[in-house]
Parts: sequence; structure tokens; C-alpha cells
Amino acid sequence: MAKGFERDARIQFSREDCEMDTLAVRAGQWRTDEGEHGDPIFTTSSFVFSSAREAAARFSGEEPGNIYSRFTNPTVRAFEQRIAAMEGGERAVATASGMAAILSLGLALLKCGDHVVCSRSVFGSTVSLFDKYFSRAGIQTSFVDPTDLSAWKAAIRPETRLLFLETPSNPLAELTDIAAVAEIAHAHNALLVVDNCFLTPALQRPLALGADVVMHSATKYLDGQGRCVGGVLVGRDKEMEEVFGFIRTGGSCMSPFNAWVFMKGLETLPLRMRAHSESALILAQWLQQQPGIRKVYYSGLPDHPQHALACRQQKGFGGVLAFEVDGDRDAAWRFIDATEVVSITGNLGDVKTTITHPDTTTHGRMTAADKAQAGIRDNLIRLSVGLESVKDLQDDLRRGLAAL
Repeated sequence: MAKGFERDARIQFSREDCEMDTLAVRAGQWRTDEGEHGDPIFTTSSFVFSSAREAAARFSGEEPGNIYSRFTNPTVRAFEQRIAAMEGGERAVATASGMAAILSLGLALLKCGDHVVCSRSVFGSTVSLFDKYFSRAGIQTSFVDPTDLSAWKAAIRPETRLLFLETPSNPLAELTDIAAVAEIAHAHNALLVVDNCFLTPALQRPLALGADVVMHSATKYLDGQGRCVGGVLVGRDKEMEEVFGFIRTGGSCMSPFNAWVFMKGLETLPLRMRAHSESALILAQWLQQQPGIRKVYYSGLPDHPQHALACRQQKGFGGVLAFEVDGDRDAAWRFIDATEVVSITGNLGDVKTTITHPDTTTHGRMTAADKAQAGIRDNLIRLSVGLESVKDLQDDLRRGLAAL
């Protein structure tokens, strides 16, 4: 993409001083000469040039403009501009999935011999990507307790280039002090990358706290209705230009249709995140009082060990909670199987409440030792609270409790 192309003259809304709710609806809006009010979808693989000279100028970067939808598509660009405005970043780069975002970032910014420090409490596939596949390229990773700042400091090596964390963590809602870890990273000339999937910019803005890059599985709350798979990275133009170069060559790009769906999701994101958070807090407090529930993990609970940090760096507590039931895996499975309203699926961030058993699904490929270290026990259940009636959800969870 030519420098400045992201600031196309036909963008109808470019103010950056508006509140989040306005940015979610208006930022990056782009209209064609047809004057449409809704965001258009450019479902085209390539773009036509007026002359051979123009084609050459576009490909060389001398002139801005669309070339090929693998790396220049107006719909994808509009989504990138909107999420960048919401996260407060200079630029965003959209990818085919959340994991593709992490892969693209690593291959764009890291090389053989580099070192990464990663929270041990991240999505299971993130652990596999760093530990198994990046290691084959000579990129080593150390995993640390996300809550222990001394562990982050101790893991730093001269060749450390990247620190990676998600906060709150999946699924135990462990928090990392973003500002403090950013200071550690920058003191050693490393970048801090924050997975912001669980809270989104509606509830947490890591860049404002010192992070260098924010990543999302757009599949989750950015979409909000479980329709499409996608990912996105947001940060400074310097790093994002490197990632864009990898996307252009490697092809891990987002489709125009998915980008359009994600833009529709962003329009209601602040409203949804407030509603998800409100219902999740009610359910977390209710679950704490139920016989058969051993422990509830949710940063909105006053007895959460990092509740004060959550209040300081978040605008809300999110829609995902986890809880342990009395018993073992069989008890957890009986609980899940007895529910009738919630959906048994590994996805989260949906308007429909979802329930899953992390030990055998989302974190099932981790080793037993890694699960133990991350606190993933066989009686643990994760609940992504949707927008249904809280009363109906309580009634459904009672079915699960009755099966214990």
C-alpha cells in the first residue's frame, strides 16, 4: 500500500476526537460516487487500470490505489481504519484469522535467533504456535506467570525482541499490568504485544497503556455473532508496514466479505460489551453462591486477586468467566451436557451464550504439564455470556448443577 493511501480523499468521516460509540459507527466510512449510506462490499479479486503507465505506478508504489485484493481492498481498508481509530493506533492490518495475525506478526518482525517472552496463560493455539512452530524457525520462547512482574524481568535475554500477553487470560481471567510490562519491554528495546480479544477497545485500550501492538481474533467480539473468522493487528505504522509486507507476500489476508461483516459488528461493539459485562457479573456473583461450584474466575468479583488492577486498566470486566465444579472431568461434562439453552462450542464473544470444557477442547493440545502450570483443571468450565435473559441463563445453569 502506498504511503498515505489509507487516507483516501473520499473517506466521509476522519475525525479522531470523537467518543468510542461514534468511532465504532463512523470511523473509516468510505463512499463511492453512488453516495450509498451503508458500507459497500468490494467483492473483486483485482482492479482495472486506466493505462499501462498507471498499472506500473500502482505496482511500484509511486501512485496510491487499489491493485489486488490480497493486499489492497477498499472494504478491508475501511475495517482496518475503523478498528485502528477505536484502538487509538496509527494503522491496522487485517488477517484471515486471529492466529494468522500472530503468525504474520512473528514472521514479519522476528528472525532466527530472536527470543520471545510470553504469558503462560494464553490461548492454547498461541502456545503451540510459539513453542512448536516458531521454534522450528529458530525463534525461542519463554513462558512466564502473567501476574508476576519479576518473572517477566527475569525471562528477558539480550536477544529478546517481543513480549506477548493476553489480559484477561483465557479462561482463568488472570490479569497482567500492561503499563508495567510495557516498561519492562521498552527498557530492553523489545515490543509489547497484547491480545485484547476478551475486552476489545470498548473496555480496554492497551496502546494507551504503553503496548506497541494490539491483536484481535475478530472472530470473537468484533464480529459478535459467530459469523466469520478473521484477525487484525493495530499499532504504529512502522511495525504495521512490515506486517503488511508479509501479508502482501504470504497471502494471510482477510476477505472483503468478512471485513464487511466485522464492520457491522463494530457498529454495536460498545453497546454489546456493556451488556455482556453486566450479565456476566450477575452470573459470576450468582454462581459463587451455588452448591456444587468450587471456584469462580472473573475479574469483576471483589475477591478476585487482581480486582483493583482490573478497575484501574479496564472500563469493564467483559463477558467471559470460568468456574470449577465439584468433581472431575465427568462432572464437568455432565454439567455441560445437562444445559439446554447455551451452546456447546469452543467459540466465544457471541450474542449467544457458549459453554466449553477447556481441558479437552480449546486447551486440549497442551501437555499435561503445561495445563497444570496454566491452571487448566479437568473440572473447569468456561462460559461466554451472551445477550439472552439472565434469568433464562440461570435456569439453564441450574440444569447443569442438578447433574453434578
